[in-house]
Amino acid sequence: MRPVVAIVGRPNVGKSTLFNSLAGERISIVKDTPGVTRDRIYADVSWLDKNFTIVDTGGIEPLSDDVLLRSMREQAEIAVSTANVIMFLVDVRDGLVDSDYMVADMLRKSGKPIVLVVNKVDSFEKFGNDVYEFYNLGLGDPFPVSAASKLGFGDMLDEVVAHFDSGNTEEAEDDRPRIAIIGKPNVGKSSLINKLLGEDRLIVSDIAGTTRDAVDTVIKRNGEEYVFIDTAGLRRKNKIKEEIERFSIIRTVAAVERCDVAVLVIDATEGVTEQDAKIAGIAHERGKGMIIVVNKWDLVEKDNKTMNTYTDDIRQRLSYMPYAQLLFVSAKSGQRLPKLFEMIDGVIANISLRIQTGVLNEILAEATAMNQPPSDKGKRLKLFYMTQVSTKPPTFVIFVNDKELAHFSYMRYIENKIRDAFGFAGTPIRFITRERKES
Repeated sequence: MRPVVAIVGRPNVGKSTLFNSLAGERISIVKDTPGVTRDRIYADVSWLDKNFTIVDTGGIEPLSDDVLLRSMREQAEIAVSTANVIMFLVDVRDGLVDSDYMVADMLRKSGKPIVLVVNKVDSFEKFGNDVYEFYNLGLGDPFPVSAASKLGFGDMLDEVVAHFDSGNTEEAEDDRPRIAIIGKPNVGKSSLINKLLGEDRLIVSDIAGTTRDAVDTVIKRNGEEYVFIDTAGLRRKNKIKEEIERFSIIRTVAAVERCDVAVLVIDATEGVTEQDAKIAGIAHERGKGMIIVVNKWDLVEKDNKTMNTYTDDIRQRLSYMPYAQLLFVSAKSGQRLPKLFEMIDGVIANISLRIQTGVLNEILAEATAMNQPPSDKGKRLKLFYMTQVSTKPPTFVIFVNDKELAHFSYMRYIENKIRDAFGFAGTPIRFITRERKES
């Protein structure tokens, strides 16, 4: 297992900036509004020959009554409890403040190794002497750095990795299924993961867009581990007043890139919106396995036709992904949630399925015999041969005499024949047509 390093400190000392500099990309959202890093974010980092995971926590406000800041403090505490080493970040320009003492006390109680990092030391001549003040925290030597300019990282990281137990830094290739939970704000994505997890790992509140970042959560079930990526809700373009929302959209795309299966959460009380269709389109374009979870199903008044009517509506609005699996749940009560894991397992199996070339060509021969390929100006389409070239998503190459004759509708017919034979529920299928001269 990779060691985990949590970056902790009060708001606005530069935790996200340090995190981004170490992660080498803009993963955390950085803004000068206290409390913008709303949830803990993970990134894998290597220093010398050591690999570890850094966690960016929300700023700890020890005495805050603000609901969000209080939630963030709880988040940070969870992060601290899961970390192997804590990087405690303070701000040289603010000097030592009361909150720093309180955070230091909280960290000391955790019994974890603490590396004290003094940030915003852009010039050692100017701020060098101010660093000594932080010895008063009683946490050992302070390491002066500038997160923005990436100064002083070497000594700091040497100290961090010195605390790792030798032998636990090797990690096998991660082949755990990755599931991205995508959807608009406030449809219950975080509640869904919390229910599956059984602890309040993600901040859930009725403020739209509370989960501003993608967060990885590992859930273990029947001995299998699943990595859930919770994404920030996607909003309509005209609502993006802040850059924060723009990052969130990029984040959804990035989360979908990283996943094997995308789970689109839809609010049953709203039905499929234009926004839902856009989000689903991102996963479809990238060839990901797809499950549509209709949440808050307990709030819908039902008769014996409700589910069928609802299903037809979803199929119609998302007609470009007829393969998507459908599940009606309540994240609040947990109704039908265990079925989600069965669906995920099924979709993962389908998206990774390989079919032997001989079997594919038998299906092809039968399909063309039953429904003759189209012709144009006396020239008929011939399909010579088909083979599977990759998985995730399953991709097939068909060799034909003339690509122009391989109309979309006939290729859809061939796809349906393959689906009839092998199911492929929950996964898109890709076809590539190649021309081959008739011998």
